[in-house]
Amino acid sequence: MCLVGRNGSGKSTLLKIAAGLIEPDDGERFLKPGTTVRYMHQEPDLSAYKNLSEYIAGGLEGADDGYRLHTLMDALGLDGNADPKTISGGEARRAALARALAPEPDLLMLDEPTNHLDLPIIEWLEGELSAYKGALILISHDRRFLSKLTRETIWVDRGETRQINKGFGVFEDWRDNFLEQEELDRHKLSRKIEREQHWVVHGVSGRRKRNVRRLKELGNLRSEKRNEKQSVGKANISVTEGQTSGKLVAKLDHVSKAFGDKLIIDNFSTRIARGDRIGIIGPNGSGKTTLLKLIMGQLEPDDGTIKLGTNLQPLVLDQKREGLDPNITLKDALTGGGGDSVMVGDIQKHVIGYMKDFLFLPEQQRTPIHRLSGGERARLELARGLRLPSNLLILDEPTNDLDLETLDLLQELIADYKGTVLLVSHDRDFLDRTVNSTIAFEGNAHWQEYAGGYSDMIRQRGRGVEAIKKDRASKGGGKSKSAENVSKPKLSYKHKFALETLPKTIAALEAEIAKINTALADPEYYAVNPDGFTKSIEDLDIAQTKLEKCEEEWVELEILREESEA
Repeated sequence: MCLVGRNGSGKSTLLKIAAGLIEPDDGERFLKPGTTVRYMHQEPDLSAYKNLSEYIAGGLEGADDGYRLHTLMDALGLDGNADPKTISGGEARRAALARALAPEPDLLMLDEPTNHLDLPIIEWLEGELSAYKGALILISHDRRFLSKLTRETIWVDRGETRQINKGFGVFEDWRDNFLEQEELDRHKLSRKIEREQHWVVHGVSGRRKRNVRRLKELGNLRSEKRNEKQSVGKANISVTEGQTSGKLVAKLDHVSKAFGDKLIIDNFSTRIARGDRIGIIGPNGSGKTTLLKLIMGQLEPDDGTIKLGTNLQPLVLDQKREGLDPNITLKDALTGGGGDSVMVGDIQKHVIGYMKDFLFLPEQQRTPIHRLSGGERARLELARGLRLPSNLLILDEPTNDLDLETLDLLQELIADYKGTVLLVSHDRDFLDRTVNSTIAFEGNAHWQEYAGGYSDMIRQRGRGVEAIKKDRASKGGGKSKSAENVSKPKLSYKHKFALETLPKTIAALEAEIAKINTALADPEYYAVNPDGFTKSIEDLDIAQTKLEKCEEEWVELEILREESEA
């Protein structure tokens, strides 16, 4: 079964109660003696373990053996010797998934298991869970994943649960019909109250007892009206559009790019026109970010040519959310730490009104970022980004943690956007609903463009992502940068020194950027010191450019380090 509902509706809380991780205020939880249960945390804590193997094996308590450990780690791309202090959030989530799957429990509870997984792993996980013999409870925003795996649905809505004995595939139509009927009943109640009020004021006097009864009924109706639970409103998400770009956005002719001996993109050509919606898909580490930076002109190709269009105003929305200080408040994250206003394009809006547009309550303005749910942090990142004018929208994994209703609104935003959209996503359903062209990784640094969304690509190609993964593993070999060179990378002293020093440089640049942003957020800064204001903007641009280069170099060196250790 699956648990579905809006962000903050209580899905994770309910699942944790079912797993025995938190105590309910009232009611009873019964678990049949001898039943094994495993729960996958959204944000697992690995600090008590010396490596990933030890953490994953820790989930075997009460199970027979760990024969599946190595298979799971291999399928999920995990290094058992990795130090938990140095792994990414995505690796931690994959480790938590392996820990939950390893003992094959009687009852498996997974909270957003597909977040930060690439398509090959998602399709592998679907196969694993389809063959799983125990009971399964899922929380996920991935429509296709839920439709394939569930036979029952529990809707968590306004503090209540409603269960239908059918899978997620029929849920959304059922929910929409339920809400329509609820609105009709609400309208009928209002009309009934109006009629009773009219009788009280204008009705012919009857027996006193009858009058008292009707007055009491009117009081009950008013009480019912006061206590009815309104459905949660929709977010008012809109994008601030900039000036119109030229008809040509980007043209890549026979472009190749390598980092050291690792060839990332080999002889790729494409033409992107104004208004296109382009999906970019591929396994983690295949080079999606590199391809994006080439298209945006942030990287120079080793071979081939790139022509960029005119009047481009790119806006990048990266849902990793690593740039947000977890200790600042929601209000400060939106205003930059100063004042009560947010600039949306060239329009000034009060921060509370802007918060409401993204379904935040006024009392949340002083809530620290670390206390927001994953979905709320995703909405915050959208709110921070969409206030800036743009005509080229780059969405890097925008669907992580967003609820289904917000995904629908984001889909409508992409459809109505007059500019061009580049979308990196592992959500197959979202790709099908939004893009008109898909650039897919084919293996061995080869990229191919297909007309339509993800399903269209599968039909044209005749095989899915899992098949590509197997082909790549079996074929080996490469082109100008041979497989032999790629399989035996070595870290030089210069590389090792850079790996040690780059994190400090990145941290210093992030601190410098935060300091400049704080200064720029002061509404009096420009009036008091216009030259200093201009200099701060120039310094900010230089620092951001340096930060991007350092982060790119660090990622490339980390890839090289992992391959050399493997």
